[in-house]
Amino acid sequence: MTTDGELASALAEEAGQRLLTLRASATATGKDLGKAGDRMSHEFLMAELARARPADAVLSEEGKDDIARLTADRVWIVDPLDGTREYSEDGRTDWAVHVALWERGELTAGAVALPAQDKVLSTAQPPAAPDAAKAQADPGSLRIVVSRTRAPEFTKRLPGTLVPLGSAGAKAAAVITGEADAYVHDGGQYEWDSAAPVAVALAAGLHVSRLDGAKLEYNQADPWLPDILMCPAPLAGLLLSAVEAARGAERE
Repeated sequence: MTTDGELASALAEEAGQRLLTLRASATATGKDLGKAGDRMSHEFLMAELARARPADAVLSEEGKDDIARLTADRVWIVDPLDGTREYSEDGRTDWAVHVALWERGELTAGAVALPAQDKVLSTAQPPAAPDAAKAQADPGSLRIVVSRTRAPEFTKRLPGTLVPLGSAGAKAAAVITGEADAYVHDGGQYEWDSAAPVAVALAAGLHVSRLDGAKLEYNQADPWLPDILMCPAPLAGLLLSAVEAARGAERE
């Protein structure tokens, strides 16, 4: 039987391939292309989850929220196209497909497909945690990925260099693969933006939390999540302290 992690990986990868095909062949451009991609990927994922896991609930960015999920033991949290803006911009590769499974309070499976980068990260085969020795020894060498359109002002006070990227999945993937040292976001996002990236990051042994160190909670009545920090575990203390100091200085 296909495991949940394997299913998440297969579905994210296939949805991503379909998005690549649509992008290459579509006559639509800009927002119209993004809407078409969102709709197509959502319909595919909903149909496949209904077929493969008919008893499970689903929370999708593109679907109507069914509050029955709040009493379900298993809830798939999906973002059919994370980074719709980037997907609709010719040549950009920082967009993703997210498929995650929440079970009784924990994320237990997930996959992030980055189709334009020919990459799938999943809990079925968790990546090895990146080496954080250099950043530990020299905080000034930190590479911190932030939103390309709404990076928090306080991040300018953090040690290291800011690296703007598109989708949440692309930013998380950069940390998971060691291309960056941390992902810092404030200003809010939804559960589907981070559930799959967080599932993979945790499986790889990374630290993931709110900016104050609190645990990220999923399958909540309000799926809004205010902020996130993702980094190798050895850097967590350094970055949590740096974020606290930077946010405090901004308030003064």
